[in-house]
Formats: sequence, structure tokens, C-alpha cells
Amino acid sequence: MKVTRQRAAQNRERILDAAAQLFRERGFEGIGVADLMKEAGLTHGGFYGHFSSKDDLIAQASARELTRSLAHWSKVGERESGNPLSAVADAYLTRSHRDNPGAGCVLAALGPDVSRQGPAVRHAVTDYVRSVCDLLAKLVPGNSKAARRQKAISTYATLVGAMVLARAVDDRDLSLEILHAGRASVKG
Repeated sequence: MKVTRQRAAQNRERILDAAAQLFRERGFEGIGVADLMKEAGLTHGGFYGHFSSKDDLIAQASARELTRSLAHWSKVGERESGNPLSAVADAYLTRSHRDNPGAGCVLAALGPDVSRQGPAVRHAVTDYVRSVCDLLAKLVPGNSKAARRQKAISTYATLVGAMVLARAVDDRDLSLEILHAGRASVKG
């Protein structure tokens, strides 16, 4: 049976959605194409009609989720007129984000894995990190552009690092302490 273009586009979106979630939950190597397609409700054979390889899927799913993440960060910063940096920290360093890596930050879930990926994934992440730092540089205090950029990079590293540590420890009290300390550090 021939699949319509609209159905093919919907299937592609289902694959990208499933991949983005599962990669963040299990890592890039933690799920194979067959299981990923099963999770998307599609057959393994249909995969190559949408992507040339798993690496192609990793690159496309990563780029899409990073774009969505940047849009989210922008909205959070724009919504808060008083202290947008505080709002970003409060939105990012939460129990919900900690407990749901499949729906959260790509870098907090996959940062170390990204360094082992091909150029397409690394380029998408590089562009994303630059964009997030540019966005944060508009929100942080500083006397010069260079000082704001340095503070933005430090802030982003604090946010991602705090989330990674909060997920890594098996002590819930320590995990919450890390989230609170990260928020306090960012808020200054």
C-alpha cells in the first residue's frame, strides 16, 4: 500500500519524536533502530525511507530538539520582566526536569555522548550552545559585552552541570540540594 506524502511526513515526525525522547532517556547507543521504530509504532523496514542511517537520525533529532529547546529558553526569558535569569534557573533546575530526562535538556541528558558523535551532531550542538549563550548574555548583568558573555557561559555551565549532578546522585536530599545551589548560584 502506498503511503501519502502527508502520512509519510507524519511518520517521520513520529520517528523524530520517539528518537528524541529515547535518546535522552537511554543515550544514543542505548536503543537500536528496530526498537525505536517499534516505539514509534512503525516497522523497521520503513526507517530507511526517512533516514539514511542511525547517525542521520541522531543528527536530525538532535538539531530539532535543540531548536525547540532554544525557543523554550527564549519564551521563559521573555515572559519574566523582573528577573528573567532567575526565571530561567527556576524553570530549568526543577525536580520534574531532573526526573524526566526524556522530555528535558538534550545536553544535560546526552552531553558526554555528543562528544563521541559525528560532525553533524557536534555542529548542531555548537550552534545551540552559541545561541543559548547569546540569549543568556542579554539576561545577565555585566559592564561590558565580554563580561556578559563570560557570565552567560558560566551560567549555562552551572545550569547543565547542576542538572547532570542532580541526576547522577542516588541521594534525593543531595540531589535537591544541588538543584537549589545551582539556582542560588545563577541568581547571584
